[in-house]
Amino acid sequence: MDTAEKIIEELRLLPQDRQQEVLDFAHFLRERLENEQQKNFMAAQQTSLANDWDSTEDEVWNDA
Repeated sequence: MDTAEKIIEELRLLPQDRQQEVLDFAHFLRERLENEQQKNFMAAQQTSLANDWDSTEDEVWNDA
């Protein structure tokens, strides 16, 4: 039995209001993971573009 099946089995034993609480927590965890992934993606973009942003050719845009 995998983890998801174990969770489902445990959920079935809980009252409806507690099932909703677990569902809300699962949504929270998923959103937090998505936010972390987005931050990591943005950091990777900034790193890869740093040379372009800090070039002398780019200086003209600093005051725009």
